[in-house]
Amino acid sequence: MEFQWLNTFITAAECGNFRRTAELLFISQPTVTVHIKQLEKELGILLFHREGKKIKLTEEGKRYLVHAKRLLEVYQSGLEDLTSFSQGYTRKLILGISPLIADTILPYVLKSYTKQYPEVEISVKIIESIDIELAVLKEEVDLGLSCLYSSHPSLLCELLSKDRVILVAPHDGRDAESAPPLDEEEVLTTNYLITHNHPGYWDLLCRMVKSKYPSIRMMKVSQVHITKRFIVEGLGVSFLPTSTVRRELLEGRLLEVDCHTIQLPEANTFAIMKYTHSKQREFLTFISNYRL
Repeated sequence: MEFQWLNTFITAAECGNFRRTAELLFISQPTVTVHIKQLEKELGILLFHREGKKIKLTEEGKRYLVHAKRLLEVYQSGLEDLTSFSQGYTRKLILGISPLIADTILPYVLKSYTKQYPEVEISVKIIESIDIELAVLKEEVDLGLSCLYSSHPSLLCELLSKDRVILVAPHDGRDAESAPPLDEEEVLTTNYLITHNHPGYWDLLCRMVKSKYPSIRMMKVSQVHITKRFIVEGLGVSFLPTSTVRRELLEGRLLEVDCHTIQLPEANTFAIMKYTHSKQREFLTFISNYRL
């Protein structure tokens, strides 16, 4: 059996049309027909019903499609493993990382890690924190780096770091040394408060701010990098982890506002694992030297 036949069969089953299958695979339509006939002969079954230009899986074809996908997946996985081995990789680590964590110091950490452990092939999947727990459970990733704590009984969850959350506002154009500090009440009551750009602390923080400043206007924005852009452009203010705005503060594009009446939360980073095998523990030991 040729694996090319399987690929053609799977593509045809998904397209429902031999002409479209040929276009997707960059082969001729007669070649598609030959591949299907060869596979049908090999299996001794009819895979498709022909209805003019359209095709539909037979009952046997629908049943075999599941196995065909598994066979092709194993074949492709084997090729990938051999390619990795030929490139000098002897181990593989798949990380599931939240967008917020990936946007801070993590690229530098990964660069340092790959230099120290060149034999480890790193794969990174950017996954929202709320979905990382499931990805670890299903073993789609070896290790998750999340902003949310996991209490699932089948998983291990370790606190990696705590980050101070601060109120940030756009630069007001005044001289930093001679101008008076920005006032918390004025900043919050004259601007939109941009919320829900972090999955861990906003619900409680919104209630606290609302109780102190009942007339405050809020705007939900789901991504930190968009929030920062909005603040720089003067569209609002927000409470953000220090690590996410360190560069903007140093460059003077954003200003920190001292808060005296609101208890500020912490933004935590957690490692979530199903197993504590050597590759997970080795990576965690390495990144423990960095502030995420």
